Amino acid sequence: MSFFITGTDTGVGKTRVTCLLLAALRGERRDAVGYKPVASGDREDAALLLEASGLDEAKLDAVNPVYFQTAVAPYVAGMLENNPVDPAALVAGYRALAAEHELVLVEGAGGWEVPLAPGYRISDLATDLALPVIVVAANKLGVLNHVALTVAAIQARGLTCAGVVLNELEDELDTAKITNKGVLEDITGVPLLAHIIHGQDFLDLEDFGL
Repeated sequence: MSFFITGTDTGVGKTRVTCLLLAALRGERRDAVGYKPVASGDREDAALLLEASGLDEAKLDAVNPVYFQTAVAPYVAGMLENNPVDPAALVAGYRALAAEHELVLVEGAGGWEVPLAPGYRISDLATDLALPVIVVAANKLGVLNHVALTVAAIQARGLTCAGVVLNELEDELDTAKITNKGVLEDITGVPLLAHIIHGQDFLDLEDFGL
């Protein structure tokens, strides 16, 4: 089963989670690849997905078809660089990979409502792809609100939220970080698929139904 991987914000660990999932899948000889439809600022995330997918550099444009040098939302970058995003091309890129591989993990850009083009957001792309959605969230004070809003927005689109991955960005813990894990499922109504501690380099596929 393919997934769309979104986040509660930028910098919460979407690429890390996607790469860990790819490593686990490929470790079990599953034909899984990553797809980063749009990247802004650099292609580091796309390069990590390419490596985790076991693909050579010639496939970079297939994994990341749209790249902007300006580190802003793709909608704004498209205007600044006079190269607006074509939503149909993003969907076509996914379908091309899905035709060649068993599983495609689609990593969004930033959060759920990041604008890609006039009248078209990450949430629209996810809706067009009609994949179950995994939400990645950085464990910190405020994450319960951020996750609840994101899950509700996903479900309002008629999409399935497969669950949440709570990601530790640092070693230090406080009361909020310690307690978030225990109440997240009650607040959102969706599974906590994984709680990734700082420095963890593996994921259990059974937790993701894979």
